[in-house]
Amino acid sequence: MIREEASAKRTPKTIASAADLVIVGGGLTGACAAITAARAGMQVTLIQDRPVLGGNCSSEVRLWILGATSHMGNNNRWAREGGVIDEIMLENIYRNPDGNPLIFDTVLLEKVVEEKNITLLLNTAVYDLDKNTETESITAVHAFCSQNSTKYSVSAPLFCDASGDGIVGFLAGAAFRMGAESADEFGEKFAPDKAYGELLGHSMYFYSKDIGRPVKFVPPSYALQDIKEIPRYKTFNPKDFGCRLWWLEYGGRLDTVHDTEKIKWELWKVVYGAWNYIKNSGEFPDSENLTLEWVGTIPGKRESRRFEGDYLLKQQDIVEQKPFEDTVGFGGWSLDLHPADGVYSDQSGCNQWHSKGVYSIPYRCYYSRNINNLFIAGRIISATHVAFASTRVMATSAVGGQAVAMAAAIAKKYNCSPRGVGQQHLKELQLELWRAGQYLPQTHISDSKNLVEKAVSIDATSKLKLRELSGSEHWSVISHSVAQMLPVKGKVPAMTVLVEVLEDTELHVELRKSSRHFNHTPDVTFESKSYQLAKGRHEIQLDWSESFAEEAYAFVCFMKNENIKIQYSDTRVTGLLTVFNATNPAVSNYGKQEPTEDLGVDTFEFWCPQRRPEGRNIAFKLSEPISLFEPENIRNGFHRPVSSPNAWVADPQDKNPQLNIKWNEPVTISKLELVFDTDSDHPMENVIYVHPETVMPFCASEIGVYNCNDELVGSISDNHQTRRTIVFDKPVTTQHLKIRVKNTHANVPAALFEVRCY
Repeated sequence: MIREEASAKRTPKTIASAADLVIVGGGLTGACAAITAARAGMQVTLIQDRPVLGGNCSSEVRLWILGATSHMGNNNRWAREGGVIDEIMLENIYRNPDGNPLIFDTVLLEKVVEEKNITLLLNTAVYDLDKNTETESITAVHAFCSQNSTKYSVSAPLFCDASGDGIVGFLAGAAFRMGAESADEFGEKFAPDKAYGELLGHSMYFYSKDIGRPVKFVPPSYALQDIKEIPRYKTFNPKDFGCRLWWLEYGGRLDTVHDTEKIKWELWKVVYGAWNYIKNSGEFPDSENLTLEWVGTIPGKRESRRFEGDYLLKQQDIVEQKPFEDTVGFGGWSLDLHPADGVYSDQSGCNQWHSKGVYSIPYRCYYSRNINNLFIAGRIISATHVAFASTRVMATSAVGGQAVAMAAAIAKKYNCSPRGVGQQHLKELQLELWRAGQYLPQTHISDSKNLVEKAVSIDATSKLKLRELSGSEHWSVISHSVAQMLPVKGKVPAMTVLVEVLEDTELHVELRKSSRHFNHTPDVTFESKSYQLAKGRHEIQLDWSESFAEEAYAFVCFMKNENIKIQYSDTRVTGLLTVFNATNPAVSNYGKQEPTEDLGVDTFEFWCPQRRPEGRNIAFKLSEPISLFEPENIRNGFHRPVSSPNAWVADPQDKNPQLNIKWNEPVTISKLELVFDTDSDHPMENVIYVHPETVMPFCASEIGVYNCNDELVGSISDNHQTRRTIVFDKPVTTQHLKIRVKNTHANVPAALFEVRCY
């Protein structure tokens, strides 16, 4: 028994601790940062004010994770974010292809708790901190957990604010902005006016369920009584649920930090009013058996504070794809602004403008300009309101979390500030991020410690010389213009295809490429051909005179004609895609982006892939083989297709493909890192979508590693991840390394992007 005498006042139990890095905010950004830092050897304390990790992508909010891939609705090919977020997404689709948000919670939590260097404090909210005003540095944060009535005081030399609202930066006195800059301040033509509003609101979602019998609904008294107060009420659909209802938004006219509870109540009012309308208006008879299964209890926040770093990313940087010397991350979501009045606005729910490709984010956006040991990550990074409209999405934020964590590890190594990392150790930071799987656009990376770069030869039992993709039984009408993307250097080979003409007609074909070799927007047309075709089947040879001076993708475009069917192939190959000039209204893709006024964005067409099981390549034969799938690609410095496949791809007839790496003299290898093709074009939405696969078809599943004596020294089985590492129990000394690769998916040749030995 515990008995205490009465006292004047008591204080809660307090636990003091220290770490190398304190991360405040356990959303996707903070979780990815914590995992990265822990793996880099740092002692990390991760403080999260909610009972689960994930923030907006947790089961509490249930927003899908997206980034540069944008639902496959833009021209950013092979753009899924790499590193820890890629690992999490692949694990989730392997375990959870049906998009259960509760299962995703377990995937994310497992990734964090498996790292022994992380101390995780859930249900713990930071409310104060200590600061050294002479050095303008934070020394400790103070937090309280309501579940165990315990205060925590955590000290560290480095802090990361990934809290969404920037509580640490705010308490520390870090410079920040809230609201929209004027168009004049940075010359951003997309900057909104006061009528549109300066802040994006919060959203709240609900799930419904068909229980097989009629269900009545009596709304609570606080439900919105007249749904017609919402101008978009006619767009309600009883089949929509979860974050497909992203437009149930409110709060952009309020203080999106301090008025959050007020905003939440208004959103509850709207949600229950909307459901009352669906159930009881009589306009939705198919909702009779639907019950309201789940409603969010906390809103998903989009915007509040943005903290100033040494650089503010702006609209022009995104649209023009500006290269930065200190690139540490990338984005590709649209410039996506919403009217501040949300559901009460008579304007469209969003206003999205895309760039022609992915853009770079500089390291200077990821630390405070005036608090010397504070990293900033997530939606609060240093960006204007317009640029934030793109950088705010979770997958983009996650790569920022990884960049910050790696920078923190380097800051610890050299005992320097976040700014000092960028000024003195930038190349090391970029290299470590590249090794961890981060893609850095327009950035050359060289790894002097990688023994594969020093190999005297790299060859294989076979390599793909792309001469043809054999035809299948699948024929499809050209209901949308379709392009076969082909990697080319030199003269574009002639292509022969098979078509079936349903009625006498004319076929139009164009040869295009992107104006920038690293992009995949086919905005330059070289040649156009037309063919008068009678009803029946025809073999058509397309001869091109164009030659590409550098590696780039050619787009052979078959223009829309519903009187023609074209033959497709069942063969899928790393670095090959078909793309379609179709529409995807979910991301404001209507086939072509055409601003009606000067908003500082480009006019161009969208050519996007289809999701599997669709999205087949066109069946074709080439006059000359494409030989860009060489074994040497494994050390070219890329680990995804960009302007070329950047992969070794075996010949499809090679049933036991083997990669051979040779050195002039024996080398000693402690670990081997391999990068596989897990289809970085696939957005892998973690909720709502049901995915047809748990393992990407391009991904090699079985690996055997042999020394020069043909002895097995390492293996991988049942692989579904992009990056795998083999750490040898005893270092292997060999002059010849053999890597045998097996892909169990039919009609997909084995492939590898990268091999690194240390």
